Amino acid sequence: MTKTLLAAAAFAVFIVAAPALAQDEPVKLKDGPGKDAVQAACSACHSLDYIPMNSPFLDRARWDAAIKKMIGPFGAPIDERDVQVILDYLARNYAPQ
Repeated sequence: MTKTLLAAAAFAVFIVAAPALAQDEPVKLKDGPGKDAVQAACSACHSLDYIPMNSPFLDRARWDAAIKKMIGPFGAPIDERDVQVILDYLARNYAPQ
């Protein structure tokens, strides 16, 4: 390969990959009591994108079930003392009204 062809190939790869390399703004959760507990517990295993993404579908009971699923089958390291705080925050800020 000539240098020009190699440079063109490298540039093409960069152009195709650049959008994947660009990071979107991190999810900014709504302020309120329990936000810190939610950020710490949820981001330990997955992106916080899941919270607003699922908010149209999860009422308080479904958030409760989701938290229990994360702790039980998925083994999330959530302190039992934080469960109610997390549930209250999610139900107050990310459940259909």
